Amino acid sequence: MTTSDASPPAKVDERTVRKAVGAAAMGNLVEWFDYGIYSYVVLYITLNLIPGGDAGNAGPGYAFAIFAVAYLVRPFGGIILGPLGDRIGRKAVLSLTIVVMSGASFCIGLLPTYAAVGFLAPLLLILLRMVQGFATGGEYGGAAAFIAEYAPDKRRGFYCSFLELGTTGGFVLAAGLVTALEFGLTDEAMTSWGWRVPFLIAGPLGLVGLYLRSKLEDTPAFRELEEKAQLSESPLRDVLTKHWRPMIICIGLVLFYNVAVYTILFYMPDYLQTTTGLEATTALLYILGMMLVIMIVIIPVGALSDRIGRKPLILASCIGFIVLSYPAFLMLDTGTVLGTVGGLLVLGLLLVLLLGTMSATLPALFDTDVRYGGFSIGYNISTSIFGGTAPAILTFLVTSTGNNAFPGVYVAVAAVISLGAVLALRESAGMPLPGAGFTTSKAASPSAAR
Repeated sequence: MTTSDASPPAKVDERTVRKAVGAAAMGNLVEWFDYGIYSYVVLYITLNLIPGGDAGNAGPGYAFAIFAVAYLVRPFGGIILGPLGDRIGRKAVLSLTIVVMSGASFCIGLLPTYAAVGFLAPLLLILLRMVQGFATGGEYGGAAAFIAEYAPDKRRGFYCSFLELGTTGGFVLAAGLVTALEFGLTDEAMTSWGWRVPFLIAGPLGLVGLYLRSKLEDTPAFRELEEKAQLSESPLRDVLTKHWRPMIICIGLVLFYNVAVYTILFYMPDYLQTTTGLEATTALLYILGMMLVIMIVIIPVGALSDRIGRKPLILASCIGFIVLSYPAFLMLDTGTVLGTVGGLLVLGLLLVLLLGTMSATLPALFDTDVRYGGFSIGYNISTSIFGGTAPAILTFLVTSTGNNAFPGVYVAVAAVISLGAVLALRESAGMPLPGAGFTTSKAASPSAAR
């Protein structure tokens, strides 16, 4: 459906935009707090829930394999929940995802140990991780579309960067809580029950996120299509048959984006502990420091993308990962304070160029009537294949090759593969979203240009 000749939508006041951005970002914080916990307590999960679990390389490898299992389900979540969001609204589906995600996290905190119930423990963990994966398949695309459709064209990068601020905030909250527990509890208490506390906190946090999201109307762009009876009858069919080119670009961009995210934010805590020999608390403090730097920089990066464009920043990050990933991991492998801080700083600053721009870039690939579905399907296919599998693959590669800097090669190769999609990306900064009910010629329409 093309709506480039429709009348312009009514403007949304700044206060409503801020409330919408805050609710979406807070919900995203809760979702990624839930998701991030797993990485920060993976050694305790190994000891409690994995058969023959130990703190060596094999145990966390099994736990990260279970981590990756959730990503097999994410595309199904995107395929079902994304088009559903284009049919019944962004708000309804986002409310569903936060309830399911938080509920599954809460249940992980209640799981019996392998010593108590045998193989039922890892089987239940796999089941709950799959539930989490399904819910997450409908979260990020919907939250990004929600903010993008509320945000003014000239400040979309600024407002959408708050979504990733929420994402990083979820990781920081998870890492900070686990670090505090490790400081306050003995090793025995942390291994016995302390690791469960963050999962149990996810329940009440989910209710807070649900409350915030329930207080908002759906986006102006979706309500306009609904009022004019212009909603797609089959968003899934339309996105697969009419929007496959932006889908391919989306998959290509997300490939190196999520390999970087899952290597730096998910795999790194275990890497610093098991590969460079840092203590668990020390490793988490390093990660926490890096993420706080990212949180400080991410909003200015989003605002910068409104001024100079998204593509230059994404291209700079892509080239930076190609050139600097391996040297950064060589620095990390030294195990020194200077090497660890330097390596994390290089990787964190390259990552923030993506975090500050992607949430505004990807929604602009698709028309309003298929935006939630197109984004969710493309994003989650790429994440499932390349992102969620990264921690398990990297654990195996480091163990089998004996090269502790090999993760840098993996990230660099992912960036090389994605370079074509980056170069094919059309600039969207300052332009109306395609299919947003604006008056323009087809030559100027981002969707018509594809």
